[in-house]
Amino acid sequence: MRTLTKAAATAAAFAVTGVAFYGVGAASADNAAPKSDREIPNVTKVEDKINAYYGGAPDASGSYQASPTSNYAKQVADIEARAKRQIKHAAEHPGWDGRKPAIVLDVDDTTLLTYDYEKKNGFAYNAAAFDAYVQSARSIAVFGMPDLVNYAAKNGVTVFFLTGRDVSQRDASAVNLTKAGYNVPVDPAHFFLKDKVNAPAYLSCGKPTWTCSTVDYKAGTRKHIESLGYHIVANLGDQYTDLSGGHADKTYKIPNPMYFLP
Repeated sequence: MRTLTKAAATAAAFAVTGVAFYGVGAASADNAAPKSDREIPNVTKVEDKINAYYGGAPDASGSYQASPTSNYAKQVADIEARAKRQIKHAAEHPGWDGRKPAIVLDVDDTTLLTYDYEKKNGFAYNAAAFDAYVQSARSIAVFGMPDLVNYAAKNGVTVFFLTGRDVSQRDASAVNLTKAGYNVPVDPAHFFLKDKVNAPAYLSCGKPTWTCSTVDYKAGTRKHIESLGYHIVANLGDQYTDLSGGHADKTYKIPNPMYFLP
């Protein structure tokens, strides 16, 4: 679940303007105090670039939707094409150890697009507003992702969703994924959400109190999936913390200049 300020969102958006720099294997915003205002991109200009990148415009209902012909959609399509080739190879060449091939995907801005929420809330995070948005189950799919996911499932690759959304948002999230075109199981066996109150036993950082970082939670859950007899061939996420920590053959970073999560 996101805990994000507009300042953090803007720092993440610097990637669009070339101001943010990422280290090996993980993203980190530059938090050094600027020596001059010339080092700080104008927030309005950054938001303008984000909107142009997504090609966003309100539809008849007033919801802001990204354009399927936007540069965002084109970039995502290139990433999905690479992932599909790998998934195809994994399906055609199962491993010698008998483990079942699987893929793991994040939800927000990996499988479901939150541009409408971000645009309406000034690219800032508010827990109550975001929960209301999640409960409405109205996110559209990230362009092309249902095709990739359904292709994997049809070719014998098991699909798991792994999100930072709270367990209280399970039902609405599952409904939204199905509405968005993901024709795969979204039951508790295939859909993992964060439960800080009743943390699963396989997360040692979850008990007696929750101390898990995002990497602890996501890598630990992928390790658990492996323990069930799966071989994770691909892990897809929009944040570097979705992808860090191992337990996947390859990782695919989905573009998201709207916010940054450590």
